[in-house]
Amino acid sequence: MFYVFVPVCSSCDCYVCLCHLLVAIRPDSAEGFSSCPSGSSRNGEKDWENDSTTSSTPSNTEYTGPKLYKEPSAKSNKHIIQNALAHCCLAGKVNEGQKNKILDEMEKSEANNFLVLFRDSGCQFRSVYTYCPETEEIAKLAGIGPKTITMKMIEALYKYNSDRKQFSKIPAKTMSASVDAVTIASHLWQNKKQGTPKKHPK
Repeated sequence: MFYVFVPVCSSCDCYVCLCHLLVAIRPDSAEGFSSCPSGSSRNGEKDWENDSTTSSTPSNTEYTGPKLYKEPSAKSNKHIIQNALAHCCLAGKVNEGQKNKILDEMEKSEANNFLVLFRDSGCQFRSVYTYCPETEEIAKLAGIGPKTITMKMIEALYKYNSDRKQFSKIPAKTMSASVDAVTIASHLWQNKKQGTPKKHPK
């Protein structure tokens, strides 16, 4: 007697004897194949993998058009310094000429950040500088003071409070775009010492 085994599932290696298969299968029941793993589960896993890869691919092709405008990393404090000059540093009619001159220079400048230079901790106004956070370059725009200021020259940092209309010293030691005013070492303001007169012998 010969037995013929035939596959019952295309997605796995399940075989059953043909004679048993004919007995097991009935027109009113389809439970004869219930013991064989369903191929939909494997296909489902493959579909899930395909879905995961296809969902991640659009990240590389989201936008291929022209490069959009990028907002500068540091916000401008121009308006803050203008208010400081008008209501604190150069307030009053006596300073109106100097104030208007500096404000005009600020309008002409393409800089985004400005600094006020004080004579000392008494916050006595001396000049306005432009400040570039990327290069840390501080250059004089108008007023009295060094042509440029380096990080080593700075002694203290200040922040302007628009509500109180005054500057406050901040504990930070590192220069940043949030600083509105600085002071430099006192010896940088001193004039060159004149030579002492020679004493003539009697």
